[in-house]
Amino acid sequence: MLSKGPIPRIVHGMLEYVAGVLLLAGPWLFDYDESSATAASIVAGVLILAFVATTEGKPGLVDSIPVSVHATLDYVVAALLIAAPFVFGFSDDGEPTALFVAGGVLHVLVSIGTRYAARVDRPGVAV
Repeated sequence: MLSKGPIPRIVHGMLEYVAGVLLLAGPWLFDYDESSATAASIVAGVLILAFVATTEGKPGLVDSIPVSVHATLDYVVAALLIAAPFVFGFSDDGEPTALFVAGGVLHVLVSIGTRYAARVDRPGVAV
């Protein structure tokens, strides 16, 4: 069952675009010390951008991934972001660790609060 939270799906998607760009720019904005942090940040940024751009509906660019799959992948991405500093060995580098862990926690919170399904106030009228 898809969440019926207060955050519209388009806002969720826009936040994912911002997160993807931030992850891509992170190594240069925050001057990462570890090359593994740089690689993980770039890969995560590209994957998030690709994943939001190919989800059906707004703000996707190509209707390829169903919203239900996107909702499931949101939690997977959040867990991977939180685990990445420890799995890839850059947990001693403060800036990327903070970015990944905070980003993962925020992704979970936004995912919980997102209204993935279109709201219907009257029969036959989606809002």
